[in-house]
Formats: sequence, structure tokens, C-alpha cells
Amino acid sequence: MYIADTHSDTLYAMGVQHAPADRLMITPERLRQGGVTLQVFALWTGGKGNKGDVAGIVRSELSQVPGLIAAGLRQVTDPADARDGEQCFMLSVEGGEVFEPGLHTVQLYRDKGVRMAALLWNNENALGYPAKSGDRRGLTDYGLQVAREMQRVGMAVDVSHLNETGFYDLFAKTDRPPMASHSCCRALCDHFRNLTDEQLRLMIREGGFVGVNFYPYFLSENGKADAALVARHIDHICQLGGAEIVGFGSDFDGIETTPDNVRHPADIPNLLDELRRLGYDDAAIAGIAGENLKRYFARIA
Repeated sequence: MYIADTHSDTLYAMGVQHAPADRLMITPERLRQGGVTLQVFALWTGGKGNKGDVAGIVRSELSQVPGLIAAGLRQVTDPADARDGEQCFMLSVEGGEVFEPGLHTVQLYRDKGVRMAALLWNNENALGYPAKSGDRRGLTDYGLQVAREMQRVGMAVDVSHLNETGFYDLFAKTDRPPMASHSCCRALCDHFRNLTDEQLRLMIREGGFVGVNFYPYFLSENGKADAALVARHIDHICQLGGAEIVGFGSDFDGIETTPDNVRHPADIPNLLDELRRLGYDDAAIAGIAGENLKRYFARIA
């Protein structure tokens, strides 16, 4: 089965925090054990946003890529290029600060293999406003220019961390559906980082993509979670009509706690078992596990 995970912070943990291998959630061996075909590694711009050393942080993260390749992971620039039975990775960006120097930077990151980028993390920047801020302003003019340029070069616009006004701006003012690489359902857990049913229905109608986050505090208001609860968030999106636009967006190595029995990629089979318990057949599970992501990228090409 082709299995994809659309968000992790492993490169930051390795390149900036210098975490030893035994402290990482994602390792090549665990990807193999869990049968994960495609792992997306984010280039995070750091907790200080544009007030920090964005270039230095990203450079340190990129320095880890050769080691991943040496460990047997193959870099791809399209989910369709990853094959079931092997372990591949694709790069993303988390934080539009990398694009602040000018529109030309979008192509520069596309040339590095980046195929998806979140315009915001939790800090305001030149592109827009994060969900965390509570700000109701939409994307800036420059943010819309960046989003359109991303779409022109075939880079998915990622709305995880973006505020609601900015989210709706993308649908009203650009021509390709965005994705949420690591977000959950607000109907099940009322957290500002989660998507409302209205947002989810728009994603479904327009052909976007949602990778469900594994962070317990996005899954449950008391922070108690397991594979069954992750499956419930996936099921909620499916019940809204989104069986063909939902997948996995773990946030491994970017979260300090995990669901009890989904601690790392080797535990992904536990999540697949929970989907089976909810009545999903092999074809539906194959879609959720990874085929939906391949189809999303084909739609925005």
C-alpha cells in the first residue's frame, strides 16, 4: 500500500536542535517498518519568524538532506514519483518568510524540490496573518502574489496555520485549491488550528486536500488521544463527503506528545486497523493512506 505523510519537522530537529537519532520520531528504519512510501519533510522557518535567522535555519535543515539520501531515502518532486515498497521524501516549506525577499524565491525553492509551502506559521509576516493571532485581516497583496506564483510553478499552497480570512481569500482570489498539510476538525476539537466544517466543505467541493494532524491537543481538548481518535477525525471529513481529499499529516518531530499507539511511523498500521474497524474497505483506505495525495497533485499540476 502507498502510504504518505504530508508534514513532519524532522529536518529542524536534526539540523537545528541537533537531536540524537534515538530522540527522533521519524527515522529511515521506522519509515520502513510502517510501510511509509512518502514522507514530507518541512523546512520550518523557526519560532521567531522573520525576526529570526530564517536563512540560517533553512540552510541547516537542507544540510540534513544528503544524510537522508545516504540512509536509503530517495528524494522526489511529485508524490506520483514515489513507488509502493520504497521509502521516499519530498520537501515542503513551513513559513512564508522564505519568500519575503521577492517573488523570484518561489522558483528558487521549487528548484530545490519544494512542492508545497505554508504561507504562515504562528507569526505574522509579509504574506498574511496566522490563525493563532485572531486577526481577521486576509492575505496581503504580496501574499496573494506569492500564492499565485506558487500555483504557477506547481507548488501547493498550504493553509495549515493560516487564519480563516486568508483561507477564504485563496478560494476567492486564486485559481487552484489549496491543501492543509497538518490540520484537524474543529467540530471534534475546538482549537483555532483546526478547520471548521464550512472550511472542510469548501476544500471538498473545490478539490483540496487535508492531512489530519496527530497532535493530541488538536484531536482532543484534554490532550488524550489514540489511533481511534485520529481515525474519527478522518471519518468526520469523510462523512462530510471528503473521502477523496483526506490523508495523514502527522506533525511528527514537531509535537512533544503523540497519540498513545501512533508514536512514530512504525505505528501507522495501528491507524489503518482503526479505519478498518470503522468499516472502510481496502480501496477507501488506500485513498486515505496516500492515493488521495497523488490525485490532489495531479489536480493542481
